[in-house]
Amino acid sequence: MHIERVRGRAAEVVEPTLPDPLPRAVARVVRLERAALILGSRQRLDEVEPGAPERAGVDVVKRFSGGGAVLLAPDRFLWIDVLLPRADDRWVDDIAVSFHWLGDVWAAALREVGLRADVHRGPLETTAWGSLVCFGAMGPGEVTVGGRKVVGFSQRRTRVGARFQCLVHDAWQPADLLALLRLTADERAAAAAELGTRAAGAPLADLESAVLRRLD
Repeated sequence: MHIERVRGRAAEVVEPTLPDPLPRAVARVVRLERAALILGSRQRLDEVEPGAPERAGVDVVKRFSGGGAVLLAPDRFLWIDVLLPRADDRWVDDIAVSFHWLGDVWAAALREVGLRADVHRGPLETTAWGSLVCFGAMGPGEVTVGGRKVVGFSQRRTRVGARFQCLVHDAWQPADLLALLRLTADERAAAAAELGTRAAGAPLADLESAVLRRLD
């Protein structure tokens, strides 16, 4: 798999579609130069607390894959996009299981760095905050450690292939994210209590190389 590295502000690295043609699989490691609140494709900008991102120095952008919001601070996450042509042997037509192979890659990499990781092979969970916050619910192929979500996935498909977006935080701090969303004080407190138990971070120092070796 070809490896690329990109760096910039969120609006510069969240791409609208896949290259066409897409002759080979690509693993693209993404770095941010400024903190960003990244919304899923079906989320609305009015779900963001007015003025809060500006006060916090956070960009707000929408990605072109589904799922809930994520908050990313520079050097506090590992984000790898996997661009997979339909002709690749790893391609699966069934969206319900299309992430499973990628979950296996990440789980093996996490085990290499000392974490006991498992792949969620069930359906998308329905939780109180899962549609609002990406790490608030478990989806097919996503990876857990100790029952908490550590690797989040989203997917965008076109006629040439798919972009699988993969994300791990170094620490899970939902309060920072919730402060940027348009919620009442009671909703924010309830969400923080629930989300604090649903996800976790992971040490990132050796994880990138462990993942990339398994994607090759």
